[in-house]
Amino acid sequence: MSEAALPSQKVKRLDIKRLFSFLLHPRQVFEQMSAEGRPAWLLPMLLLSLGLLLRVILTGFLRARAAAMGELTLPPDWEWWSPDMQNNYMQGIQATQGPAFLYIIPAVTGLAGLWLGWPILSGLLHLFSTLLGGRGSQASTLNVVAWSSLPFAIRDLLKVVYMLFVKHEIISPGLSGFVTSTQGAAGFLGNLLKHADLFLVWHILLLVIGLYLLDSLSKSKTWLAVLVVLLVSLLAQAGMSMLFSGLNGSVISQPFFF
Repeated sequence: MSEAALPSQKVKRLDIKRLFSFLLHPRQVFEQMSAEGRPAWLLPMLLLSLGLLLRVILTGFLRARAAAMGELTLPPDWEWWSPDMQNNYMQGIQATQGPAFLYIIPAVTGLAGLWLGWPILSGLLHLFSTLLGGRGSQASTLNVVAWSSLPFAIRDLLKVVYMLFVKHEIISPGLSGFVTSTQGAAGFLGNLLKHADLFLVWHILLLVIGLYLLDSLSKSKTWLAVLVVLLVSLLAQAGMSMLFSGLNGSVISQPFFF
């Protein structure tokens, strides 16, 4: 009786100590999750949600502040736009200065992308891993993806600190600043490159470690599964960003699979 009760006393759904252990020794934490065989995704997903909300709120505040002061950030290729395009853009900016466009819609769409994209990416990884001979479960892949996404929560926190310091939003995240046009193939490339940074590399490495340990794949197959699925995910994100950019000039960039 006491032996059966002992494991339940050790299990914590919000184990802050595990969070710090994961940042320093991710392999050990993944091995613990594999031995426990239970859902452990709640803490990282809550942290990702909190980081996203903080970024959205501060970005909305800075946009409203810039609009009130007459400080508008124009697209990189603004001078090449036709007068009609420029006029439509300015009208669109004025129409999206309310709280719904600055806070509510970005927060809702961001959280929806986070909580829907997480199981989609997990399902794709689990499917591809199974096809390659992996023996992990869907539940273990959900844990791996959630914990491997913690670098994006740290990225959001750093963005918040940076925006508080410079008093304006980040215009060209990742490597998107190297693309000067927002139209056509260049716009697609820019939306793709905005996800490319050191946090994406960190995310990839954590996915490889977790999938390798929990799915019992070889290292080469693990790398293949992670890179193929992430490439498909990033291409889909870039395409969706292009679509939403056509409907609204201000799109909140999402972490990893969103």
